[in-house]
Amino acid sequence: MGLSIHYNGIFNKNASLSELIGEVKEIAETFNWKFKIYNKQFRDKENDLNEKDIYGITIIPPGCEPVPICFLANRKMSAHHLLMFWGDTEQGLDNQYLYLLSSKTQYAGINIHKAIIKIFKHLVKQDYFEKFEMFDEGEYWETNDEKRLEANFKEYNALIDNFSLAFETTPSTEKETLEQYIERVLKKVTKLKREKDEE
Repeated sequence: MGLSIHYNGIFNKNASLSELIGEVKEIAETFNWKFKIYNKQFRDKENDLNEKDIYGITIIPPGCEPVPICFLANRKMSAHHLLMFWGDTEQGLDNQYLYLLSSKTQYAGINIHKAIIKIFKHLVKQDYFEKFEMFDEGEYWETNDEKRLEANFKEYNALIDNFSLAFETTPSTEKETLEQYIERVLKKVTKLKREKDEE
C-alpha cells in the first residue's frame, strides 16, 4: 500500500540506449541517487526472445522503490525481478505481467515523486520510446498539478495512518479467523476515514 507509479513502454529502435543510460545516470549522480546499469546495447539478434538479458538502468532514489528504465531483447520495458518471476511461466515473454512496472514513491516524498515524473517526461520528449504509458496515482504525470499531487499524498498518508491505528487498537480474539479479524479492521478503517472526512 502506498502511492505509486505504474508504467510500460517500448524502446524506440531508432534511438540510442547508451545515450538514454548516460542521461539517466547523469541525473541520478546529480541527485546523489543510487543506480544500477545493465547491458548498454541491444544484441544484433533483436528477435531472440529467449534472451534473458536486461538492458538499461535502474535508479534508486532514497525512500523509494527502485525505478527500472529497463528493457528486454524485444525492446519492451521490463525489470530483472519481473523477468525472474514471470519469464519462465508458460506464457514466457508473452506474459503481460512481465511488462507492467510499478514503483512506490509514497515514502520518498513529493519532491522525489515529481523528479521521477520529470525524468520520464524528458525521456519521452527525447523520443527514446516508440510507445510509453504512465498511470500516476499522484496524478502529477497527467495534470502537472502540484496541489493535486500534494492532496493525493495527504490522502494516502491518512489511509496508511488509519490502517496503522486500526491494527494497533484492534486486538484479535481467539474465536475469530484471520479473515474475520482483517474484515473487522477494514470496517474500523472505513469508520475512521468517514469521521476524518466529516471533520
